[in-house]
Amino acid sequence: MSAAVSLCFTLSTCAVVPEPIETAEMAEVVDASLDRVTANQEPVRHSIDVYEAMARALKYNLDQRVELMQEAVKFDELRLASYQGLPGLVAQSAYSARDNILASSSQSILTGRESLEPSTSTDRKMTVDDVTLSWNILDFGLSYVRARQAADQVLVQHEARRRALNRIVEDVRTAYWRAIASERLISRLRDLEAKTRRALANSRDLANERLTSPVVALTYERELLEIRREAQRIEGDLRVARSQLAALMNLPPEANFRLSGMPASVSTAHLRVEPRKLLRIALMNRPETRDVAYKIRINEKEIDAALLELLPGLNPFASTNFDSNDFLVNNNWLGWGARASWNLMKVFQFPAKRDLIEAQGQALDVRTMALTMAIMTQVHVSRVKFVHAQRELQTSSQIREVQRRLLANVRESTATDKTSEQTLIREHMNMIVSEVRYDLAFANLQNAYANIFASLGLDAFPSVDIDSAKVDELAGALRKTWIGWGDLSIINSMDRITSELIPETAATSVAVKSEAPNRGGSEVTASFSE
Repeated sequence: MSAAVSLCFTLSTCAVVPEPIETAEMAEVVDASLDRVTANQEPVRHSIDVYEAMARALKYNLDQRVELMQEAVKFDELRLASYQGLPGLVAQSAYSARDNILASSSQSILTGRESLEPSTSTDRKMTVDDVTLSWNILDFGLSYVRARQAADQVLVQHEARRRALNRIVEDVRTAYWRAIASERLISRLRDLEAKTRRALANSRDLANERLTSPVVALTYERELLEIRREAQRIEGDLRVARSQLAALMNLPPEANFRLSGMPASVSTAHLRVEPRKLLRIALMNRPETRDVAYKIRINEKEIDAALLELLPGLNPFASTNFDSNDFLVNNNWLGWGARASWNLMKVFQFPAKRDLIEAQGQALDVRTMALTMAIMTQVHVSRVKFVHAQRELQTSSQIREVQRRLLANVRESTATDKTSEQTLIREHMNMIVSEVRYDLAFANLQNAYANIFASLGLDAFPSVDIDSAKVDELAGALRKTWIGWGDLSIINSMDRITSELIPETAATSVAVKSEAPNRGGSEVTASFSE
């Protein structure tokens, strides 16, 4: 009794209580995180163009590294699942001792008297060893099904990483061109700010001295302030673009880096591809549709697992044994046999489990239809946005050209004293606004262009090992990929690109090949009717 009380007291003193992390320990964690978050990255040595920005984001962005680590985890789970079907090999060793002899006597069932004197057949100290090989055949079948499901889970995670990488590329392109527009706007406003303040002061002085009509002066001042307000509004929208770009490239927000300039002129392409053809490409390649297809396959294997669980389990085994008991005639021996077991409750649970699996399959089927409709809409919207962005860029280019000619005329008139300096400054500001609107229209066009490929499920990154490739190598591969797609001048039209993906043939069916989702495996080919 006293021993039991002592044991309970000892266990109570070992109770675990919450221990908040200390400030010093938390500081160490924070410092380590700050040191590691941008460690082992190639330094920025020159101005960054859009392809290097995409390369740095693909290589160093932490969101994609999370997806990469998740993919590695799924690979490890698959490897672990592959071992589950192997036979079990268990080695055991036991030692036992007692302070007296394990002896026994026999009693007659007829007379009740002791029939034999006390005797023993056991040593006071013994060692027992055995090695047993066993294999549960039912578990082997289940583990095979689970391993196949784990393999599909690897592919599901691969599609998740594809989706993350394509999203990163699209975000980088948007942030990059908006950051370019922001830098150009800020530098222009800085050059003109002093002249604008002086023009506003002169306008007020002329109005105060009655050298000009107060209405004229105030109207001019209002126009100038409205132009400045519009420029500041655009500047406010664009200022965060550089920080967003730095975050995507995994650079500190305060990092000092320069961006390459914007092309002087842009050609446009026309989409002359059948919407059905674009939709088929999207449905074949989008990570979302492939993700659901893998999950349907996983769910179908679940019914196989449920049926296997209904079967009796058969567990054959063999063992080699050793016992140090000196009273034994044979201290070493081999043993073998088999055990059978059957969990009858699984039979009663099967109808409910089957209904659950069927319901999950129906849910995935409905999700497939919903995804199909969503992708149809996204493909259509991406085409509409691209066409609208082309028209917007064309209009912005025309406005910029008109404003450029107007500024040239005003500058000539100012030189001959036919136009006031205030008017020249106002047109200068109008020129800045028209140019930044052109830059924004160009950024929107580039984003819409990338969005088309994202809606089609085409990988916006090359099939190279991102982790091992250097930034320059990855940027060169990206440049080759995107220039082949018509970037930046958008020289090549979409119908030429899609004709490479779906070649026209005389047959009634068209083959679509998708290599990107299966970089580690074989090429996948699917067919559909025209």
